[in-house]
Amino acid sequence: MFAALVAMAASTGARFMPGEWYAGLNKPSWTPPNWAFPVAWTILYVMIAIAGWLAWRTGGLSGAVVIWGIGLVFNALWSYLMFGRHDIFLALVDLCALWLAVVAFMIAAWPLDTRATYLFLPYLAWVTFAGVLNFAVWRMN
Repeated sequence: MFAALVAMAASTGARFMPGEWYAGLNKPSWTPPNWAFPVAWTILYVMIAIAGWLAWRTGGLSGAVVIWGIGLVFNALWSYLMFGRHDIFLALVDLCALWLAVVAFMIAAWPLDTRATYLFLPYLAWVTFAGVLNFAVWRMN
């Protein structure tokens, strides 16, 4: 179930691709190459699914699992906002909400299964980086 939910969220990334619009934007020199994003997200999505499952297995439909689901909605929404609507600022606001959801899940999952929290550490790092990149792109355009 958790893998299916994550796959549904990931599908928005496939549906709303960067395309010509994104290619034409000014971006900082430290922007990763386009091929790095699907590689990073594939690894992260596996970890996200496992973390959600671990929290659910120990705590059932707990606050941590609800927060996990909310975070997944923010995750899926970003591609639509950025590449579907071309709204860099709203995508940034969404990333801030996602960052908060990631941190909230890590805190809520800690007493249930610390492995779930540890699995979210790379996700937190990536969302933080993505937020800084999103902010830079917004400021440059």
